[in-house]
Amino acid sequence: MHIVILVLVEVLIVIGLSRLVGLGFRSIKQPLVIGEIVAGIMLGPSLFGLVAPHLAVTLFPPETIPFLNVLSQVGLIFFMFLIGLELNPKYLSGQLEVAVLTSHVSILVPFSLGTLLAVILYPLVSNASVSFTAFTLFLGAAMSITAFPVLARIITEKNLQGTRLGTLALTCAAVDDVTAWCLLAVAIAVARTGDFGGAIPTIIASIVYIGLMLTVGRWFLKGLAKHYLRAGRLSQLLLAGIYMGVVASALITELIGIHLIFGAFLLGAAMPKNEDLVRELAVKTEDFVLIFLLPIFFAYSGLKTQIGLLNRPELWFLCALVLGVAIAGKYVGTYVAARVSGISKREASALGWLMNTRGLTELIVLNIGLELKVISPLIFTMLVIMALVTTFMTSPLLEWTYPKKLIRLDVIEPQSEADTSAVSETSPRPYRILVPVANPSTQKGLVQLAVALAQPAVGIALNYRYPAVVNPLSLIEFQEDYAFESTPVEADRLIAQRRHQLEELINTLEPPETRSCVHPIVRISSNVARETAQIATLEQVDLIVVGWHRPAFSSNRLGGRVGQMLTTAPVDVAVFIDKGKERLESLLVPYSANIHDDLALILALRLLINRETCMLQILQIVANNTKEELSYELHTMMEQLPTSVRDRIEIKIVEAAEPIQAVIQASEAVDLTIAGTSRAWGIERQTLGRYTDQLAIQCRSSLLITRRYSQVTAHLASMLPEVSSQEQTLRS
Repeated sequence: MHIVILVLVEVLIVIGLSRLVGLGFRSIKQPLVIGEIVAGIMLGPSLFGLVAPHLAVTLFPPETIPFLNVLSQVGLIFFMFLIGLELNPKYLSGQLEVAVLTSHVSILVPFSLGTLLAVILYPLVSNASVSFTAFTLFLGAAMSITAFPVLARIITEKNLQGTRLGTLALTCAAVDDVTAWCLLAVAIAVARTGDFGGAIPTIIASIVYIGLMLTVGRWFLKGLAKHYLRAGRLSQLLLAGIYMGVVASALITELIGIHLIFGAFLLGAAMPKNEDLVRELAVKTEDFVLIFLLPIFFAYSGLKTQIGLLNRPELWFLCALVLGVAIAGKYVGTYVAARVSGISKREASALGWLMNTRGLTELIVLNIGLELKVISPLIFTMLVIMALVTTFMTSPLLEWTYPKKLIRLDVIEPQSEADTSAVSETSPRPYRILVPVANPSTQKGLVQLAVALAQPAVGIALNYRYPAVVNPLSLIEFQEDYAFESTPVEADRLIAQRRHQLEELINTLEPPETRSCVHPIVRISSNVARETAQIATLEQVDLIVVGWHRPAFSSNRLGGRVGQMLTTAPVDVAVFIDKGKERLESLLVPYSANIHDDLALILALRLLINRETCMLQILQIVANNTKEELSYELHTMMEQLPTSVRDRIEIKIVEAAEPIQAVIQASEAVDLTIAGTSRAWGIERQTLGRYTDQLAIQCRSSLLITRRYSQVTAHLASMLPEVSSQEQTLRS
């Protein structure tokens, strides 16, 4: 009983540390799984055992290791089943001839270099009990691996699944995955029998079993899928049958002489790819596997990783050599094959970095090699370091090689940025408003306000028609690296679903004539505020209009993601607090002559020009009997407005000791109050990253809070050229 309690304590520590370190790595734009692998290494002799050896032995004694091994093997079996389940034939539909050539060359080159490396490493880090053939095959396989799950998630997170590069990378990785696992199966058979000749019966038996699974097994599994379609749900009985099949298939491949994981992977690959069945099966399976079992595998691997074994300069040199061979083999092989196939230099380079991703797949291979004693703990540690470094470097090198501005040009997306730029080269640049929409069903008022700012109402005559675009932006945020929803196929489904919701929202906007200027953008994102700022830069946005939300751990309306956008977005931002007033007939701008209030006034003038029934009250609050007139620049700008607009503006000067209360009182009679983030209105930036938001809480009308970023953005330039010149003067 003491051992069971100790194992449970170990599991508690492992899960907690894995999540904590994983989230830390996610914050630096790295896959969460890299942090979980590092957490496992931290619990082993490389850190915990080095810093507190007695405590490490107490918490992780040798007698508990077999229990962790059993749990990790169960986790691996079901994780490999999930990988096979997600290996969709759709990934093999794009540029297959190019992908087959590229993926096979990207295996052949690193495998060949790995073979040459084995000649150097075998006498230095191996022993006579391991055959050179088995050692060479394992080292070559380790150099050739591409982690399809990690690569697929990186492609989704970078929004590459709709691009030529993403499609090609997925196809290459899928072909590479199948080829590499076959190569590894041969390596395991040779390792267990001692030579290639002895492995032939195992290889033949494996081929026969694969053939049976892809014919008889698939036929039987199609029957299960039909049962699922009739029932409309995945019952516990059907799920139990599938899980029994996973375990049985794993046992068969173990008895054949390859490894448990191959049977599980094969059953997943043979499963019918009915979207609903795959989704429900993956969702029911992945949470327990990814949260509970997989971190135990990382900890088990970490306990066997001993960085302290690299205790001499020559060993670190060998480690660097292993890393260099792995990177050069994979990158160069992919790059050359892609260039020969006619791929551009930049795309070929990006493809090379993607195929260099190894991640968890590499760790699985290395554990098999260590378990079979083909590789020593020393070479195991070197290869773990190689797996971590090659995966860690993928995201930054991919962004450097293939930045978002190129992804934007490559992506093919209906009614996206390409459509929003449907203005001739001689036309003026469109005035563009970006509207982050978290929930299309509840944020119609936000989008309607953006449309009112962008487009004049029907019948309004201006000096000339000006192009304006409103981009509702919906970012689908994924928190997990291996969640089924973050696979490219499922991500495409979620994007299409969200786009449909946005289009339904657009079809409710009034008047109908303004809907043509509204074009939704839907993206996958791991950081909403950062992604919004990047898209605003790429799309050359003039203004971001965002709705407020209450942060989970604060009552502050301008905290959380809204606060991050206000702080980091490189454009002007307006935060809309919707009090449910659909009318926009009366506006209030409390004005205290600072750049944020300038933006508030200018946006109010846009609304005034666009809506001929709209009235504006400019409220200036003074104290101590000091009657201050509005600035000369402001008066001049007012005089440049058409008489029909100027007649609808009232400038009111009020004496009050408490400016906020005066604004709150005035807001009772209007539909929308527009205020800058200034000290006077109680919504300015404060210390410790906090906003005071008294006006946001107490304002009687809907409220638009403005934050000025750019001193050169002219929000009236395309509407009234005379006013825009005064607008520039007002800000200078």
